[in-house]
Amino acid sequence: MSQTWILVGPDGEPYASAQPGTLGGHRRSRIFGRLDCPGGLRAIARGGYVTHRVFFLTEEHARAASYRPCAVCLPIAYASWKAQQGGVSGTEPLHAGRRRRTGRAVLPRPVG
Repeated sequence: MSQTWILVGPDGEPYASAQPGTLGGHRRSRIFGRLDCPGGLRAIARGGYVTHRVFFLTEEHARAASYRPCAVCLPIAYASWKAQQGGVSGTEPLHAGRRRRTGRAVLPRPVG
């Protein structure tokens, strides 16, 4: 009996594959990297990350699905991606406010 893996294709949709994924990613942050990435492994150890984990067969599939390379485990690919973005990462959420010293975001208060 052969094993089947669920991967994300270039169109961003999951599909069944006879080959395991070579890269892992995070659905919410839209970042992909190596399966042995220290940053990814730390996130997995903290918990919660695994529910949003996705896998890709190739870097081309990940990029076509609009994921960006990890700066930790793929620094050359990340630098290339960042240069293509004009130096703007595009990963800052639209609602990001300034940060307190505690590291928590300070969001504007609603008026009224």
